[in-house]
Amino acid sequence: MKKVRDHYFKKAKKQGFPARSVYKLKEAQEKYGFLKPGQRVMDLGAFPGSWSKYTSRVTGSKGLVVAVDIQQLDIIADNICILQKNVYDLNFSSLKEISPYFDVVLSDMAPKTTGRKDVDHFRSIALAERALVLAEDLLKPGGTLFCKVFQGEDFPLFRGKCGKSFKSVRMIKPKSSRSESVETFLLCTLKK
Repeated sequence: MKKVRDHYFKKAKKQGFPARSVYKLKEAQEKYGFLKPGQRVMDLGAFPGSWSKYTSRVTGSKGLVVAVDIQQLDIIADNICILQKNVYDLNFSSLKEISPYFDVVLSDMAPKTTGRKDVDHFRSIALAERALVLAEDLLKPGGTLFCKVFQGEDFPLFRGKCGKSFKSVRMIKPKSSRSESVETFLLCTLKK
């Protein structure tokens, strides 16, 4: 994957965030306001930590951010708990020991891309479906899932699955996403 040091990359570094991806979350948050002080948030695919760092600032000292990634995270905040795990190995009972419920599940997970759009799409859908399963089990009623997924053949089917668990499902393509990117985000609110 090419490394582009664009406006958002430079802005992220200047503002103390490890990656430009923070602006995708920030843009959605500024428009829809789904993150609030005191919330309990799970951040799946948290590496390198921009979303967790941003979320910890929004949720504040009374909030909790559980950052999950297979890679080691080097972010420090009093309200961030780091789990270095594969999302498929997460144990529901041990997660519920950390917090009995979550208000928001964030997922910026993406597969290692192969260059084959169909393969990358199906792998992205699999990760998004894992995020949905976790959200269905861990979110309290009325909770929110904000999830990255690559567009493609199975995208409408996945969006429909989200609609069975959430009252509202919005598709968001942030301005900070690269124009050539197939990534989009689903903001699923009001868990049933």
